[in-house]
Amino acid sequence: MARISNIFLGLVNLLTLVISLSIISLTLFSPFFIPRSDCQSFLHLPLLFFGAVLFIISVFGLVGSCCRSTFLLWVYLFVLLLLILGLVAFTVFAFVVTNKGVGAVVSNRGYKEYRLGDYSHWLQEHVTQGVTWRRIESCLRDGMLCKSIGGGGRGRGGASEFFKKNLSPIQSGCCKPPTSCGYTYQNATYWTVPKTGPASSDADCQTWNNNQRKLCYGCESCKAGVLQNLKQNWKKLAILNITLTIILVIVYSIGCCAFRNNRAGYYRYRSTIGFNTTAQFIQLG
Repeated sequence: MARISNIFLGLVNLLTLVISLSIISLTLFSPFFIPRSDCQSFLHLPLLFFGAVLFIISVFGLVGSCCRSTFLLWVYLFVLLLLILGLVAFTVFAFVVTNKGVGAVVSNRGYKEYRLGDYSHWLQEHVTQGVTWRRIESCLRDGMLCKSIGGGGRGRGGASEFFKKNLSPIQSGCCKPPTSCGYTYQNATYWTVPKTGPASSDADCQTWNNNQRKLCYGCESCKAGVLQNLKQNWKKLAILNITLTIILVIVYSIGCCAFRNNRAGYYRYRSTIGFNTTAQFIQLG
């Protein structure tokens, strides 16, 4: 069983080593073949860091299990324990910061609308402010998300068809003005202001722009839509983290078996050396 634990641990770390090298290669060499946008640059460093950490952990685990290095295996298990605790902490944190915020149902609409004030202050402060928001805004433009809505064109039929659409939170918040503004539908991303002006004093009504590079990307409703999307993704990520934590706990348990096997082999080796030395000393005596 002890030898099997070393073999299994070695195979697992060989697999993660290949994955880490693939991630590092992808992040380092992809700019030479595909021009990197601001959105992709935003993800570049975190992805490279993740690949580097995974590479180091995999090397420790692979060498420790295959070469019976007790010290490297101890370091591997220590880092793995920190990773498990980190995943648990992040999962709890994700549930805490995403427990607030829900879309408001709009009469005669197939989509919901979102308000920034409904979400946690931590998310508002760390996601919708400064450089972070400018990068997210750049990602939204580069992703051409609003163009995927389609239109239906001008006219009554086009408007009624659009109002039935089940828009995503980001499409609802960033690609059209809030319903309370009372703007007239022309197509999915082009709305006209009534002659009497906006029906609401909401600042988003003034922020809306028919320029396809602006739309409602600067609106609070857009920021709320992004937070709702982030909330949904973090809920999914939390479930993935729970699954990954269970897998890591299993790998950690097998690693502990391999560690005990390494130590037992070391002490057997020491005992053999000690016995041989004693026997030689007796013979010489």
